[in-house]
Amino acid sequence: YAERGGQVFVSSHSPDFLNAVHLDEVFWLVKENGCTNIRRARDNEQIAAFMAEGDKMGYLWKEGFFKGADPK
Repeated sequence: YAERGGQVFVSSHSPDFLNAVHLDEVFWLVKENGCTNIRRARDNEQIAAFMAEGDKMGYLWKEGFFKGADPK
């Protein structure tokens, strides 16, 4: 499907799933002032820096680094 130019979005609250994907593949939604905004993991300097040091994205999510996406 991707070879034909299609996209697939998957929604998950699984830290294990987040650990298996790349920084460029993760987005999350944040509701602010009555609007929903999309955030990219790669655009978050703190998340990108931790990932470059070897941290796992699922751990960072569980620890609250994805602002507006509460893991609880």
